[in-house]
Amino acid sequence: MESYSMIQWLFFFYFYCFCGWCVESTYVSIRTRKLTNRGFLRGPFLPLYGSGAIVMLVVSMPFRDNIFLVYVAGCIGATALEYVTGVTMEALFKVRYWDYSNQKFNFQGHICLGTTLSWGLLTVLLTRFVHVPVAKMVLAIPGSVLTAVTIVLTVFIGADFALSFKAAIDLKDLLEKMKNTKTELLRIQKRLDVIIASVGESLESRRDAFVESMDEIKSGIEEKLEHLKKLAVNRPGEYPESVRSEVSELRKKYMINVELRNRLASIRDFFQRDLLRSNPSMASDQYQEYLDELKQNAGRFRRKKSRKEEKDKESEGSEEQKNPQT
Repeated sequence: MESYSMIQWLFFFYFYCFCGWCVESTYVSIRTRKLTNRGFLRGPFLPLYGSGAIVMLVVSMPFRDNIFLVYVAGCIGATALEYVTGVTMEALFKVRYWDYSNQKFNFQGHICLGTTLSWGLLTVLLTRFVHVPVAKMVLAIPGSVLTAVTIVLTVFIGADFALSFKAAIDLKDLLEKMKNTKTELLRIQKRLDVIIASVGESLESRRDAFVESMDEIKSGIEEKLEHLKKLAVNRPGEYPESVRSEVSELRKKYMINVELRNRLASIRDFFQRDLLRSNPSMASDQYQEYLDELKQNAGRFRRKKSRKEEKDKESEGSEEQKNPQT
């Protein structure tokens, strides 16, 4: 394998980022039966595959004449890269953008034996068959042209990465806010339980203060508020002013948090919705409940938008039939 300049290495990286995107997006689209722009970036590039290809080429250099050692080096090098990348992204964004937890012999959901063995096979294919014609093609491109193309790609991918990184950070903050609203609603529910007990009441249908479902939490709070409202009307003597004031304040807090939760869960930001749709296997140990809700809402938004576009087209067709051009 020849030595390459920095520009050539960078072009190889972008080229294999694109090839990886083609393979991964095709695979996921076929598996999910819908077109999927796979990956962290919005453009047609998957940095993990580009980085993996570069790592494969580098680690296999000392063993290029021994196919078995090339295979082993590829297994180790690419798996190490995948693990470090996965751990780093989860530490930054609190989300795993790929998850092997349901695969046998996985480690922390970031890597698994099946993928490791595949990396080794890909290393052999890359170094023995794929990279040879690719390298000849790149070496045949005039240096000035290759430099210009590489610079344009660098600017484009750099801007894409900046937008995608911001969307991922914003998504992490969104998940944290959703968790905080649920925590606050549980506090409100628990306090209402205390108030009901303090006025000598019992609510037989009272739900567990630590239920998981948001719908159950809201239903439970509304039931308690309604119960206290009836108590204030029917037995005002047992309903002190201090309790009335606190319940009124809890009702306000409840309404504010429900409104905030609904707004957060609506996932209005385009980049965040696209990030969720592009990574259907995304998982999170801390925020899985909220992540699932956002995924579901992002899918609903897309279906709603598609139905609206279909109706608009039908309306345009009807107008054309009513007013044909002469």
